[in-house]
Amino acid sequence: MTNYFNNVETLEELRSQYKKLLKKYHPDNKEGSEEITKRINTEYESLFKVLKNRHDSKQTERTSKSESNYNSNMYDWENDKALREVLQKIINFEGIEIEIAGQWIWCFNSYTYRKELKELGFKFGNTKKAWYFHTEAFRKSSKKTLSMNEIRNYYGSTKIQAADSKKLLEA
Repeated sequence: MTNYFNNVETLEELRSQYKKLLKKYHPDNKEGSEEITKRINTEYESLFKVLKNRHDSKQTERTSKSESNYNSNMYDWENDKALREVLQKIINFEGIEIEIAGQWIWCFNSYTYRKELKELGFKFGNTKKAWYFHTEAFRKSSKKTLSMNEIRNYYGSTKIQAADSKKLLEA
């Protein structure tokens, strides 16, 4: 049972009420005192532990249900570095169309560079008639085959133009 906090269900509500209570009962105010502030702090700490445990258990439950999806959506600096390194190697191929979609690099109109692409770890997608690259960090979780338009809509995509290539690599 709490004396100062009312109907607190989330950590955000707790923090909000805590700030208001400290403003009201701060020892420098007329209504405030050190004793009241200490009791508010004690209640805050106990409520924080309860809400944090509740939040952590819900988070653990959610994470265990979709841990693979959660991990696949986390930003990975090493993956980004690997994609940039591969992009750096192909960026000056003439006549090639490069598109980044999610964690994949797609190369269209790239027949003349097929040997170089294969050496870099690219694979050819027959249905899309393009070479593609992704790092080992990517794991496909579905057996569903997506068209390029579906991939673009789902992950978003960026086409790399020769004029943009220097800007992208400097970022």
